[in-house]
Amino acid sequence: MNDSKKNEKKNTAAENLRIIRRILHYLRKYIFFLIAAFVFAGISSMLALYIPVLTGDAVDLIVKKGNVDFEGLKIILTEMATIIAVCATSQWITNACNNHVAYSTVRDIRNDSIKKVNALSIAYHDAHRTGETVNRVISDADQFSDGLLLGFTQFFTGLITIIGTLVMMLTIDLRITVLVVVMTPLSILVASFIASSSFRFFKEQSEKRGEQTAIITEMIEQEKLMIAFSAEGEASGAFDANNEKLAKASLKATFVSSLTNPSTRFINNMIYACVAIFGAMLVVGGEMSVGALTAFLGYANQYTKPFNEISGVVTELQNALACAGRLFELIDEKTDEGEPALLTEFDTKGEVELKDVSFSYDKNKELLKNVNIHVNPGERYAIVGPTGCGKTTLINLLMRFYDVDSGKILVDGTDIMSVEKRALRREYGMVLQDTWLKPGTIRENIVMGKPDAGEDEMIRACRNSHAHSFIRQLEHGYDTVIGEDGGALSQGQKQLICISRVMLALPPMLILDEATSSIDTRTELKIQDAFAEMMRGRTSFIVAHRLSTIRKADCILVMRDGNIIEQGKHEELLSAGGFYQTLYRSQFEH
Repeated sequence: MNDSKKNEKKNTAAENLRIIRRILHYLRKYIFFLIAAFVFAGISSMLALYIPVLTGDAVDLIVKKGNVDFEGLKIILTEMATIIAVCATSQWITNACNNHVAYSTVRDIRNDSIKKVNALSIAYHDAHRTGETVNRVISDADQFSDGLLLGFTQFFTGLITIIGTLVMMLTIDLRITVLVVVMTPLSILVASFIASSSFRFFKEQSEKRGEQTAIITEMIEQEKLMIAFSAEGEASGAFDANNEKLAKASLKATFVSSLTNPSTRFINNMIYACVAIFGAMLVVGGEMSVGALTAFLGYANQYTKPFNEISGVVTELQNALACAGRLFELIDEKTDEGEPALLTEFDTKGEVELKDVSFSYDKNKELLKNVNIHVNPGERYAIVGPTGCGKTTLINLLMRFYDVDSGKILVDGTDIMSVEKRALRREYGMVLQDTWLKPGTIRENIVMGKPDAGEDEMIRACRNSHAHSFIRQLEHGYDTVIGEDGGALSQGQKQLICISRVMLALPPMLILDEATSSIDTRTELKIQDAFAEMMRGRTSFIVAHRLSTIRKADCILVMRDGNIIEQGKHEELLSAGGFYQTLYRSQFEH
């Protein structure tokens, strides 16, 4: 048990050291502001150290009744007022520099986090909850900035104050100074012991907070679905369970960290009491003046105060380090972007070939196995099969949303692994069952794939997709602003906008995955004619459950359990009497 605790402490220390190194890497850009903060913190601290000397001198001027040096007091009070004013200005500049460094550093880390989120593969986003990622970029970054700012503010002034007061106490009396220095490590030991325990609790608190954000995000995003299935109670139960865990983790972290301040204050008060008693004995013995003792007590208080503040900062820094660690975990996630020798320009005719392609999401469970397809430019290939057979997975591989486990996918003879993802995806136009719309105007959503398109060109594409009529009826037409994922538009209207986007861009290869699933039958028949025109001369992959929509395909791939078990034209497959015939009859014969 002791060995496991030792290993845990070693791992925590090593992790903290790694995180601190990463933070220092970000801080290098702001070295000028750090130096300025250190200099002005030194000025304010050193001037503040002179105040107890002036206080002691003032006390010595009014020790005896009727024997007060008012002229001397006036000079001392003027000096004190000047010093206080300079100290306040220096502290303001120090805080301004600290604020700039802390918030700029967090801004840089947030920027890197967002860049990484945008560069991460679909596989990462499928495996991680959206709310968890959001929590890291927003909440963890805020917690980190608070801890970093507090650390800068207290650390610089505290360090200089400790050194300065130690020097000033030595000039007054060596014996009492040794007493203070010998007792002070007790405060440091207590603070470090509590800090080492609190890191684990703060990390757990941050993780539970991330889980809670993920649950809330999912509940809000899927509110309609939750209400439709009367799952409010189940969702609330999941939230309550997580909330309880978060409350316990937060309570532990807060309780352990809150022990630091009273513990160190108790030790510091003991030191102060010992100094007062020992100093009083020296005053009675005539070895020290009352003013000197007053000054020493002031220094003793100033000397122990930074230890108390720094101990509090240490616990906050543990929370900040835990949050920074989670941010760096996100930034360090592996991506396949930036691979050497990637083609950034890729102009294709549309020849696609899959050679012995195998892939699975779970490496312990096979999905696609040794798939071989050859599609000539301009051919229309339909992919059919039961749910879970690998239809959409095949599309994901063509677009490099996922990369193959083995085998190759070639486009015009070029392995797509040697093509930059952005360049590859520019050659495809996709219309999926799920719509992709961003907040903004309808116009912005349509011209997304072809920003330089003219007004007439855009309207022509919308007429072909039969979206023009409903868009024209909106209050602001194409300039109507829609919210997240289409806002108040119906599912069919959102899908028509996505179809218009592809019809405007007209790339050399098309992917239609249940592209008309949310559109009424009459409009679908009209769009099928537009699709037929759009697919002419373009390599097309059509994923469909409704087999009536793929009768005119050049080739139909029938998939089952990750394998292509049949392929051919519609009439050929029907006459073969295989699995395709079974699927077809299940839809049209009762």
